[in-house]
Amino acid sequence: MRAFITGITGFAGRHLAHHLLSEGMEVWGCANSAKWPQDTPSELKEQVPLVPWDLRLPAEQHPELLAQARALPPDQIYHLAAISVPSDCGQETMSPLARAVNVEGTRHVMQFAQELTSPPRLLFTSSCYVYDFDPENPIVQEDSPLGSRKGYGQSKLEAERLVQDLGQQSGIDYVIARSFNHSGPGQVPRMMLPEWAEQFAQPNVSPVRVRTLDAWLDLSDVRDIVKAYHGLLERGHSQGIYNVGGGKNLRSGDILQALRELADPTRPVVETNPGYKQEPIADITRLKEHTGWEPSIPLSQTLIDTLDDWRHRIRLAS
Repeated sequence: MRAFITGITGFAGRHLAHHLLSEGMEVWGCANSAKWPQDTPSELKEQVPLVPWDLRLPAEQHPELLAQARALPPDQIYHLAAISVPSDCGQETMSPLARAVNVEGTRHVMQFAQELTSPPRLLFTSSCYVYDFDPENPIVQEDSPLGSRKGYGQSKLEAERLVQDLGQQSGIDYVIARSFNHSGPGQVPRMMLPEWAEQFAQPNVSPVRVRTLDAWLDLSDVRDIVKAYHGLLERGHSQGIYNVGGGKNLRSGDILQALRELADPTRPVVETNPGYKQEPIADITRLKEHTGWEPSIPLSQTLIDTLDDWRHRIRLAS
């Protein structure tokens, strides 16, 4: 079994590649620059071919990609590549970059899959931010109302509909994964947990700055999430839509306190944007019933591994 991953050099992409290799699969992938980040494990650099693909352009404009697809035709495609930091995708309306990568890039991936000699099964990673949810009742099922007020969610929802339309027209067998917040080692510090861990890993950073201690969210370990992606392409229903998350409503202040206890219980903390915020929480009943997947990594382990990752990075940089 062979897998092709878009965005393979990114946070979730590298964890997914590692998991698929551990399952005995052959893996290759693409990224904008076709260069692995410096902290990429040697296992991936040595075993996973990497080709360039600027998703803003169709596959036919990337001869190295097409040659690799002929040599290593994939049985599965995991489309992870996206502008995934919401602030980069526009506030009330979708940014041009989000449209070019998240929407048109998805069109190009679907067209690429359609042109392969043996059509693969495709997983599109969408987002929990496609939901128009009620903060007073934040648990969402796959048939909950849709409609995002932010550019990131708008781009993912438009891309979902494109996958559905092109899948129906071409017969591509696809699954849509609506991912909820996930974290772990290797994530950029523009996200909540690594932003905190990076500060705690530096003894001279005091106080630790956090946006708010009263944000409520569904947070999972990325290593569990990529196992769910694999399970969906192995056992998920054709044209199915699945919430992929932990299913628990966690308070940011409690997560911060647990990390603080691990790192430095005496370090002061300052909120820079205090206030209540509720994010959608996943109902993962369908995912568990169809794939048998269950989250297995406790939050405490995610915190330990993320903190250790940042301590290691800082030691290497010093």
